[in-house]
Amino acid sequence: MKLKKTYKFAFKSSLYITLFSFIVALFLGYFLTQTFNFTLAILTALAIFIFSFAVIQFRVEHFIYKRVKKIYEDVSSFAKAENLDKISVTTDMETLSQKVKKFAEDKHLQIEMLQLREEYRREFLGNVSHELKTPLFTVQGYLLTLSDGAINDKLIRDKYLQRANIGLERLVSIVEDLDMINQLESGILNLSIKQFDIVKLIKNVFELLEFKAKKRGILLQLDKVYDTPILVKGDKKRIEQVVINLVENSIKYGKTSSKTEASITNYSDTQFLIKFKDEGEGIPEQKLTRIFERFYRIEPSRSREQGGSGLGLSIVKHIIEAHNQKIFAKSEIGKGSTFSFTLEKFK
Repeated sequence: MKLKKTYKFAFKSSLYITLFSFIVALFLGYFLTQTFNFTLAILTALAIFIFSFAVIQFRVEHFIYKRVKKIYEDVSSFAKAENLDKISVTTDMETLSQKVKKFAEDKHLQIEMLQLREEYRREFLGNVSHELKTPLFTVQGYLLTLSDGAINDKLIRDKYLQRANIGLERLVSIVEDLDMINQLESGILNLSIKQFDIVKLIKNVFELLEFKAKKRGILLQLDKVYDTPILVKGDKKRIEQVVINLVENSIKYGKTSSKTEASITNYSDTQFLIKFKDEGEGIPEQKLTRIFERFYRIEPSRSREQGGSGLGLSIVKHIIEAHNQKIFAKSEIGKGSTFSFTLEKFK
């Protein structure tokens, strides 16, 4: 039987001690008595080997375990004693090296994740600051102008109050959107799951945004005629919000005299895939992975001119994930973008 690799060190060390002791015993026995008892010598050697093996294996294993455990505890407060299985921490130095290497890799990955989170936190705070600062300063400017005497001019007063109100509406919109994302993330916002016709919902959204689309010459249409209702399960109000956000984005960033097309196909036996395809400028591949982040804008200056809180796609993602469904985005520069999400079929 091949000995386990973890006992090689103790086996070899015991063998060396036994051989040395056996040779010494042979010389001493022969020198003192001029005789040689082979059976006694073998039994003595075997006893020395067993004793040496047990002592070396236990002591070395215990020694290494204590030292490695101390290293783990010194390196990180996350390394708890219960994570160090004494059975696995043996005299096999290769095993120890692998465990220490894995520990180091895990900690390196954690550090990288913390750095990414810190970078995201700084960027998020900067974006929040910018989004809130712009309408706040706008409102403050109009109110200061009015307080300096412009309030006596009826035309200026009405115009400035109207513009200040627009700025406040944008602030309220940002705060409400942030609050909704927070509720979705924490699970506070309860969804009212019921059956509804997704075709009818899309048509209603198209009618709602028809005027805005016509102003930019964009046609809103379904890919084909849907004669029968397509029933899905979900929170109708939240899914409507998802569709409104996606269609509004296609209008904002679509090319003039283009179209936005919606389609409904089978994704699986239990899910439909709802797609919205536009004919806009498209999104660069390196930026596509970040479009669902809060306040992330592909072209900041152009996006802010279009209005909005910058939280639309983030809300879309959170609503779809709250339904335990998936959302997808793909794009090609110069040809447009396609946003799609799954919904559970009603059976």
